[in-house]
Amino acid sequence: MTILQILWFCIIGLLFAIFVFLEGFDFGVGMATRLIAKDQDEQIAIQSSIGPHWDGNETWLVTAGGAMFASIPLWYASLFSAYYYLLMLVLVALIVRGVSFEFTKHAETKSGKNFWLWLFFLGSALAPFFLVMMLTSMIQGIPLNANGDATGLGFFDVVNWLSVVGGIAGVCLSLVHGLNFLRLRMEGSLADRARNMNKVLYPILFVGEVLFALLVIFQTDFFTNKLVSSLIITILIVLFSLLGYYGVLKDRAGWSFVGSGLSLSAVIVLIFNGMFPRVMISTIKGNDILLKNASNSEYTLKVMTIVACILVPIVLIYFIWSYTLFTKKINPKDNTVKY
Repeated sequence: MTILQILWFCIIGLLFAIFVFLEGFDFGVGMATRLIAKDQDEQIAIQSSIGPHWDGNETWLVTAGGAMFASIPLWYASLFSAYYYLLMLVLVALIVRGVSFEFTKHAETKSGKNFWLWLFFLGSALAPFFLVMMLTSMIQGIPLNANGDATGLGFFDVVNWLSVVGGIAGVCLSLVHGLNFLRLRMEGSLADRARNMNKVLYPILFVGEVLFALLVIFQTDFFTNKLVSSLIITILIVLFSLLGYYGVLKDRAGWSFVGSGLSLSAVIVLIFNGMFPRVMISTIKGNDILLKNASNSEYTLKVMTIVACILVPIVLIYFIWSYTLFTKKINPKDNTVKY
């Protein structure tokens, strides 16, 4: 295994971690439209809070998939073929959620806006559920043959206790993260309602995290193969959640937002740490797909590294700049920004 192979495995993990941090609050904001808004004006104001960001945040998922395809193609082929249907459901949820922004804006009747706002809510809830379900199914292992094909993949290989609990935990973490974001962007009672809901959600989240950790212990080999690192990362997930809860109790929205975002990102770190040096885990002995065998040529990885060193800083500068432009709070009564 070469340094470049390890580097690109880490880069893909970082891209997924950035995606869940940024798109996680987008999903949560979408769910909040039905959970804390009292009327349609407030729902539209909540939706508009992520208007400048949501499409840019989704590009991190596309970038992660593209990086996987170019650097570790066998992983890409095996993962996307095995979880074709789940990924299609994720894609449909993202499409429905994406078009709802425009159709809500252009709908001429209140009922028409209400229809698209419902789709916005459903897409925001289902996308993280199916995506995290896929990831938590993957780490348990699936039947792979010697060529890396998922042969005999059954319903319960995909839908089981860990994947369902993982999907629900992903939705809950996204909702908490989105509510913390709204506390940063909204004025008045909406921000207060977001805080009050998180006071209820965080204790539930802690119970879910304990259940998720127990299932990871008993349903995967993470704590058998990498006890120390897996334990440290699991503790960090809880500590970041505690930081978010502390920010809720003390009304420190910035702390809450950072804490909930890092909790989501740490879940990705736990998954990638436990899988390494594998990229796909097989329930058939000897058929794991290893990073050293799944990667592209050394020359390709070198070219990709040079391109990444040039383009990634430019993208990061753009993202930081775009977020600094939209830091003012939104007045939900007339959907205007306070200057």
